[in-house]
Amino acid sequence: MNWILWSLLSAIFAALTAVLAKIGVAGVDSNLATAIRTSVIVVFTWLLAWMARSPGSFRVPSRHTLLFLTLSGLATGCSWLCYFRALQLGPASRVAPIDKLSVAFVIVLAAVFLGERLTVAKGIGGALIVAGAIVLAVA
Repeated sequence: MNWILWSLLSAIFAALTAVLAKIGVAGVDSNLATAIRTSVIVVFTWLLAWMARSPGSFRVPSRHTLLFLTLSGLATGCSWLCYFRALQLGPASRVAPIDKLSVAFVIVLAAVFLGERLTVAKGIGGALIVAGAIVLAVA
């Protein structure tokens, strides 16, 4: 499978995440809900990594890799805590589009920190995402 199909599957699972989380976060502290979800993810991903491993794939990563994966994990945790709190307070159909502003932020951050080219198409696409998020959030 190519990256486009994986990306579409990611979007479908993200949509399911929003709907299922909105139902699951009702009547429970949002931080506890995030902790439960994260625990499930930890167990699931370790099982998947173990079952799908290839010979020699479980080598100790470099310090550089560990540092950036740790920072990414912390950013993910912060994102999930904020996302679950937002779902608890607002409708999923309005929270999710604002959360997807991350796409526009990635375009800018990838240009600044990763040296990715900021093209006209990316600029227009990012602007449309921002416009769509605003329309859906205030509608």
